Amino acid sequence: MADPKGFLTTGREVAETRPVGERVKDWNEVYVPGSLLPIISKQAGRCMDCGIPFCHNGCPLGNLIPEWNDYAYREDWTAASERLHATNNFPEFTGRLCPAPCESACVLGINQPAVTIKNVEVSIIDKAWDSGDVTPQPPERLSGKTVAVIGSGPAGLAAAQQLTRAGHTVAVYERADRIGGLLRYGIPEFKMEKSHINRRIEQMRAEGTKFRTEVEIGKDLDAAKLRRRYDAVVIAAGATVSRDLPVPGRELNGVHFAMEYLPLANKVQEGDLTVSPITAEGKHVVVIGGGDTGADCVGTAHRQGAASVTQLEIMPKPGEERNANQPWPTFPMLYKVTSAHEEGGERVYSVSTTHFEGDEDGNVQSLHLIEVEFKDGKLEQKPGTERVIPAQLVTLAMGFTGTDQANGLVQQFGLELDERGNVARDENYATNVDGVYVAGDAGRGQSLIVWAIAEGRSAARGVDRYLTGASELPAPIRPTDRSLMV
Repeated sequence: MADPKGFLTTGREVAETRPVGERVKDWNEVYVPGSLLPIISKQAGRCMDCGIPFCHNGCPLGNLIPEWNDYAYREDWTAASERLHATNNFPEFTGRLCPAPCESACVLGINQPAVTIKNVEVSIIDKAWDSGDVTPQPPERLSGKTVAVIGSGPAGLAAAQQLTRAGHTVAVYERADRIGGLLRYGIPEFKMEKSHINRRIEQMRAEGTKFRTEVEIGKDLDAAKLRRRYDAVVIAAGATVSRDLPVPGRELNGVHFAMEYLPLANKVQEGDLTVSPITAEGKHVVVIGGGDTGADCVGTAHRQGAASVTQLEIMPKPGEERNANQPWPTFPMLYKVTSAHEEGGERVYSVSTTHFEGDEDGNVQSLHLIEVEFKDGKLEQKPGTERVIPAQLVTLAMGFTGTDQANGLVQQFGLELDERGNVARDENYATNVDGVYVAGDAGRGQSLIVWAIAEGRSAARGVDRYLTGASELPAPIRPTDRSLMV
């Protein structure tokens, strides 16, 4: 146990954010560099080393949290990094982007603020990089087997790294011009600077993983030909079909999917563009969707100089305390103020968009909305609550509906889909096509980064067993396992 009295004597402290007036003028990460260093060991000491560590079950990766908390408390950062990497290929990603279901499951959180698990995690991995503890781990020998991974998001990268380290020759295919998937072009720079992706890619290259960018399987390369070329294939293409809003005026200029808007802002930061073709500068911006992607749009609009930002959510405002139907240690739906919300803007709950209005040139100018409420388990409009708000840029951030079928990948492979439109798979992540596996959102549906990495690792084990008849890779997390999340 780290500090037997730590949870009694030490209060919860989290990473310090930079002043709003400063950070909205740049695209750097919002946290004060080094702000965790003076406090993180004591924060790790708050861990109680529970007899039954529910944080393990709260984390889809099964991270060994009490173990690396103990090492962090003792400032044995090398050992902490080894324990962290035992279950997680990319803790610098999850330490920045994960909503931390492990903290919701922390036993201390029953009656006190939970351990800052996420902050400890990111501190360990950042120290590991700084000290040189993160090094390439090439395989001792090659198997002679080849694997293609389609998609370079967290699921694809995790599968590729595990399979490369198992001795297989792995090539990752990415349709974008850079590796990283939504980590690269869906996550704003202020949430995670892309240098974190770049150094992982270099580590993977040094281990032997090959990368092929600007190749879309199904369009640029026939999926059936790809299957014949490789001994096995892992599909980790994500759930990239954005949920649309079919209301009058949807066709107006200035109404965009979030995944049309956010990648362009990232391309500016990559140096590909001087100014984004879709910018919020000087405009009244409306973000439809109250989740993390919506918050990313809010923060991006602030940095582009929006005149105003309004975020709409059709569901009621969540409470600040757990509901009775979401008891500990489940992952509760709580009111959350992200760094983007700290920077300004208005959040409106229980409203539905009825239509958009535009000017004579076909540009969106306003949005009509109406309040809604639940009646008999159904959302119904409340008469007399209609109103109009200015909207010169609208981003639709309402989630995703499944795997892209427009590029031909599903049809060319001959894949079966489940009732939700995801690629169907068995308990070993195998599809109906021999030698073809699926991991992450493509098979699971829209989910969390921790689930993507966990499924990438588990699918890699299934592939390794298929290729060799056995596997020394970690046992898989079953697709039906929901951990303690709702």
